[in-house]
Amino acid sequence: MEKYCRNCGNELEKGAAFCSKCGQKVGEDTTNNPSETKSKLAAGLLGILLGSLGIHNFYLGYTSKAVAQLLLTLVGWILCGIGPIVASIWGLIEGILILTGSINTDANGNKIQD
Repeated sequence: MEKYCRNCGNELEKGAAFCSKCGQKVGEDTTNNPSETKSKLAAGLLGILLGSLGIHNFYLGYTSKAVAQLLLTLVGWILCGIGPIVASIWGLIEGILILTGSINTDANGNKIQD
């Protein structure tokens, strides 16, 4: 019998069929939903090629990080020109980390497919 909910980490009551906090069925795995699986190759290449625009982070569901990269690029061009360079290096590094497996889950906790 599980002691903690796989979805939210809440401690489960003994013999509970559902989590009292999130309502998730006990024993049901919420990760790796095949319909939501993202491609490691696609995410990595998006990071390397379009990383300064944050496209790979939009793809993986990390919207806040993606918007930060996009704004860094767009506002950086207007202000001093260094923003796009920093965002490009950031995207390149994240793309490499995705392809090497150091970043291996999307924003929902689903494993990125090889």
